Parts: sequence; structure tokens; C-alpha cells
Amino acid sequence: MINDAEHDVSYRQPGADVANIGVIRPPFVYLGSIGLGLLLHLFWPMQLLPASISVPIGVLLVLVAGTLFISAVRTFRKAGTPVPGNRPTSTFVRTGPYGFSRNPIYLSFTLFQMGLAAWVNSLAVLLTLLPALALMVLVVIPREERYLAGRFPSEYLQYKRGVRRWL
Repeated sequence: MINDAEHDVSYRQPGADVANIGVIRPPFVYLGSIGLGLLLHLFWPMQLLPASISVPIGVLLVLVAGTLFISAVRTFRKAGTPVPGNRPTSTFVRTGPYGFSRNPIYLSFTLFQMGLAAWVNSLAVLLTLLPALALMVLVVIPREERYLAGRFPSEYLQYKRGVRRWL
């Protein structure tokens, strides 16, 4: 972990001292995607999996997602840096789940939606994940990566070369 106090922060511009100031907040992206998927499922109840395996697969994915999320949040809290992207990052974290994924919280959100889709056996819930992922990959994550590269220049670029974005 690298503490922000060791770095020059003169690169910042107004509004640039947080990774996510926009309306595209990751939890809401996924919640909106899940809500839309469940609504579509009411009108288009297309099954995703054979009924005999949908619940076990869904429960397993939801449990993995929850475990990953809790681990990622605990790692941030232990390091003393805020979890929400609309607050300034105080410490660069590369331990715990951040050792194998640059975005374990987003990975957990994705696994959760996949697990929920399996659990309720809904193709619609799975399909609505695609636009959410596109928004994350094309807008949210690049913005956060630019922020981290500016805030922790040498550490983040080295980390980015050694750890994959998702898995």
C-alpha cells in the first residue's frame, strides 16, 4: 500500500480529486440492470438453465460474489481508504483480492447478477448485464484508471501491468 501523503497532488483539477463524480455510479448501474432484468422477466419469462441446476448454481455464484465483495471492502477499510468512488482515494491498495483483480468489487457485482439470473432462472436478468458491463468497461473503469494513474503514477502503472482488470 502506498500512502497519498507521499505524492505530489498538483496534477488535480477542480472535481478531479475523486474517481467518480458522475451520475454513473457502479452500484446503481448494476441495481438498474437487475431491476430492468427482473421487470423484463415478468413479461418474458425465458429460462436460462435447466430447473434442476439453476438454484444451486445461482446460490453458489451469489455466495462467491458476497464473499469477494466483503473481502474487497474489508481490504479497503483496513488500508484506511474509502470504498465509494465519489470520495478521494487516500491509499493505493494491491493486497487481498486486489492482488488478482484490479476491480474485485465490480467483479463481485457482476457475479452477483449472474448468480441472481441463475437463481431466478432468467435469461432477461443475464442479458441486461451486457449493457451494464459495457458501461463499466467503456466509461466507469477507464475514468477510474485515469484517476488512479494520476494520483499514484508509478505504482498504478506497475500494478496495471501485473494485475488483470477482472480476473
